Amino acid sequence: MENMAFSFYNLAWKAAIPFLRHNHRLADGFSERTLSVKLTKADIWIQAASAGESYIALTLLKGFRLVSGGSANVLVTTNTRQGLDILNKGAPDIVNGCNMNISTAFFPFDKPALMEAAVKQVSPGIMILMETEMWPGHLAALKKHQSKILIINGRITEKSLNQYLLWPSLWRSLMPDKICAVTPMEAKRFACLFDSASVDVMPNIKFDTVAEKTDYSALEKQIKQFFNPETSFLVLGSVRGEEEADINNIILEVFSRFPGVVIGFFPRHLHRIFEIQEELNRVSMKFILRSEIKESVSPGTVILWDAFGELGAAYNIAHAAFVGGSLAPLGGQNFLEPLVSGIIPVTGPYWDNFKWIGKEVFHQGLVQKASGWKETALILVENLKNPASRKTVEKKARVYIKDRQGGALFASRVINSFYS
Repeated sequence: MENMAFSFYNLAWKAAIPFLRHNHRLADGFSERTLSVKLTKADIWIQAASAGESYIALTLLKGFRLVSGGSANVLVTTNTRQGLDILNKGAPDIVNGCNMNISTAFFPFDKPALMEAAVKQVSPGIMILMETEMWPGHLAALKKHQSKILIINGRITEKSLNQYLLWPSLWRSLMPDKICAVTPMEAKRFACLFDSASVDVMPNIKFDTVAEKTDYSALEKQIKQFFNPETSFLVLGSVRGEEEADINNIILEVFSRFPGVVIGFFPRHLHRIFEIQEELNRVSMKFILRSEIKESVSPGTVILWDAFGELGAAYNIAHAAFVGGSLAPLGGQNFLEPLVSGIIPVTGPYWDNFKWIGKEVFHQGLVQKASGWKETALILVENLKNPASRKTVEKKARVYIKDRQGGALFASRVINSFYS
């Protein structure tokens, strides 16, 4: 039955791929996704699905360089342009001064025949899946090639587990050699699907990643020119499409109570810029695209951010911040970044994807949780009127994070035990 299923799976991909060429996101790197451009041979292949996993992969490689001495050929693949840009920007600093070579590429489509060719081209001794990026065609090809498969910084939700358990024998036949999960609960879920002997708990590498302060000074200076020095600046970060109606309500409420503010609206997915513009126009919101700013914008204006990679700099100069993906049941987005910038961030009620951070972050007053858009707006207005001491918040955040670091070195030692 499994062989028959893979045959149908292969045919489904064969039928779908010509249409995927017309998808605006998947068309980017289509030649790599279909292996028209060959992948690079590597000792270690790392799959980092998107931007967040790409940052984690780079932090992991820094740890692996320390543990192993930095002698390895590594291929890092990703599914998104944002992820690839992050990898290409960060890789040169890691390989500088050592014998490590890092190549990057888009992750191929999971058509079994394609994946067999991909694994043959790369010929990895070790395959590292960041967080949870399990594709059956990919895993089957790796098993056939006898590559060691490791899940690092492993995460799996109850919903995902139930989907995998619809065909447990298939996934057990594709079982990784080692799984390092970021919480005991997720380790328990992995153990339900796979062999518990292969599962460990590790510190989340994101605590290591967020501690690496990026120098945004030049970008901060540029953003500060967008408004007068005395103007308050509110950031609405990583906003997802499903919560945009609530975000519009927040903006209107904040402007009505605190008109002397400029609001930076940062969509999580930049391809939604056009739809957001239409909605802002529909509600007669005063806004300007970040790319079109020629002079200082006046208070009461929304800056719709159509540039990637500037959210961290914006957090560094913001007076208050909301972190999206949390007003709808989407799991939330990472609120550690504004926290280490010295801002007490506000999140909505849905933050399941970041429970690894710990509830103590709320008990210590480092993050504020709102029940919905109305309470979010009221908290943001209060934070704008009475901002907390940036230095005090940053100091407390550093202590909180430091106590939970060490994931990169933990995982690097696990990888090195398979690599040696």
